[in-house]
Amino acid sequence: MPVFDASVHNPRRVKAARTAQDDFARAVRAGLSRSPRELPSTYLYDAVGSALFEVITLLPEYGLSRADERLLRLWAQAMVQQLPRSLLVAELGSGSGRKTRWLLEALAARERLSYFPIDVSATALLKCRQELSELGAVSLVGLEASYLDGLQEVAARRRPGQSLLVLFLGSTIGNFSTPQAEHFLREIRRRQEPGDMLLIGTDLEKDVQTMLLAYADPTGVTAAFNLNLLARINRELGGDFKLSGFEHVVRYDAVGRRIEMHLRSRHRQTVSIPAANLVCQFREGETIWTETCHKFRIGELAGMAERTGYVPLARWVDQEWPFAESLWVAAPNADPNADP
Repeated sequence: MPVFDASVHNPRRVKAARTAQDDFARAVRAGLSRSPRELPSTYLYDAVGSALFEVITLLPEYGLSRADERLLRLWAQAMVQQLPRSLLVAELGSGSGRKTRWLLEALAARERLSYFPIDVSATALLKCRQELSELGAVSLVGLEASYLDGLQEVAARRRPGQSLLVLFLGSTIGNFSTPQAEHFLREIRRRQEPGDMLLIGTDLEKDVQTMLLAYADPTGVTAAFNLNLLARINRELGGDFKLSGFEHVVRYDAVGRRIEMHLRSRHRQTVSIPAANLVCQFREGETIWTETCHKFRIGELAGMAERTGYVPLARWVDQEWPFAESLWVAAPNADPNADP
């Protein structure tokens, strides 16, 4: 399912777009009908949101992306030495692919390989292709799909003797609650064979003020990123959110060790969303929970690997901004088909 199709009249693309809009409408209706109200963080990343997130990664307050890229740049050769030959590489949530190029260049220096960036954002996939187009030994096929659907398609393409390396970088795993994260990792493992690899990024716990500033920068880029979710509902679902009626709020839950992003209603207001068949009455101070960013401790990573069907193989930790890249291998005797 290559995402880069020049035809704007492609019936498959039109049908997929309609399905995606229906899914979006259902998610909005379900999330805004419950209490507390919430929206899936996946929908932050439309074309505008993806562009704003790229700006966020450049902000001095947001050290996560630089730490992620720094580890891949400094340790790519060491990582490759741990990996088998004849690889298929699938990346969940590739974004622009900028940080991934270090690992791909190191892999491509020893053999030709196929790289499958998987992202729900067609814009991000286009940027990924532009960023990595000059890597001649890398065959790039972008998949505009959910993580697990895309990974299932990649796994179906493997030839006998090929191993599957899954990249899950940038601490996206932190957007899940702990039970959800472990369930998701088991789902990844279920699509792999024993001996396959997972390289996973995790943002580590640090002082609270540093973590809060990373999600509430003084220039307001993260606020614009968060508010764009309401603008997207207006654009795609016919909503009538007044963005000035909401404000970006960041909290830290010390018990859950997580940053929470919310949009808080500045006053009592009514919002209609025709495509979701929904009218919402917001109280002053009521919030919409839009993203969770769990922060990990080094000591918990090995246990998470073992509970989800993996064996920890290697780990690299950035000292400037505490962040870890962990390489896990799919265990031979794991039963990843069901949660405990």
